Amino acid sequence: MYKGINLMGYRFSTSKCLTICLGLTFIMGCFLASLPIQSDAPALPKPIRHQISSEYRPKKRLAIIVPFRDRFEELLEFVPHMFNFLNKQKIPFDIFIIQQTDSYRFNRASLINVGFLLVKNNCDYIAMHDVDLLPMNNDLSYDYPENGPVHISSPQTHPKYHYDTFIGGILLIKNEHFELVKGMSNNYWGWGLEDDEFYVRLKDAGLKVKRPENISTGPENTFKHIHDKTYRKRDMRKCFNQREVTRRRDRVTGLHDVSYHLLGERKVTIDTLPLTVHNVQLLCDEKLTPWCKCPEPPAKTKPKKT
Repeated sequence: MYKGINLMGYRFSTSKCLTICLGLTFIMGCFLASLPIQSDAPALPKPIRHQISSEYRPKKRLAIIVPFRDRFEELLEFVPHMFNFLNKQKIPFDIFIIQQTDSYRFNRASLINVGFLLVKNNCDYIAMHDVDLLPMNNDLSYDYPENGPVHISSPQTHPKYHYDTFIGGILLIKNEHFELVKGMSNNYWGWGLEDDEFYVRLKDAGLKVKRPENISTGPENTFKHIHDKTYRKRDMRKCFNQREVTRRRDRVTGLHDVSYHLLGERKVTIDTLPLTVHNVQLLCDEKLTPWCKCPEPPAKTKPKKT
């Protein structure tokens, strides 16, 4: 006797029926698995991908080059002040201390030349910056000097120097312009005049120095000058033919022939704020600039009473 199931005239064996049921169960399971899982919990927000609009280009990077020797007290004040000041302007920057470690007289211009050679591949422009001059007016902009050098510490606001061609203290200049004028002269051992010679270089290259406008403060409160002349006397001696040579425009020396040894690089923090110190030994050709070593003047003696 044939055993099976009769459905509307069709006969199915028990084994065939079981096979069909398993198939239908498998198909239904796949369909249910493809459906999204519903939950009473609120859906998590999709992550937002922030995009920088092409309207806002990233700012150029600034390297603050500080020619330096034996000014640690000033440096302790300089670094926190500059971080606070430039962070308000959202300027991307690094501080580089170029420390002269040799026994020659201080040469600010050569140290700036060395500093530029060391950092130029990691910045777009530099600030030639004295360690003892702190900007106090927030309207003094350290932005990229696109159209020419910008003299931050102008004669109108500098606490000490007020002549029209003065460009010392703090000067911003982009890399291309510094290279265009071949950097600074290496002839200026001792204090002074190297920035005056640099002004002539800029002028000869057709670069006009710009200065901050609409600054409401004056010489007494635009900057803080932390140099103590009674504690640190400036080396203003003139010896050999130094006075004659340094009064003329130097068309020989510059960025291309600054002579030095780099003794080492140190990463330093002051109040957790990072900076880089480059220890530099400047080299002097004493036949060309014998005033890199200037004899100390004889001590004055009081005449004996007779």
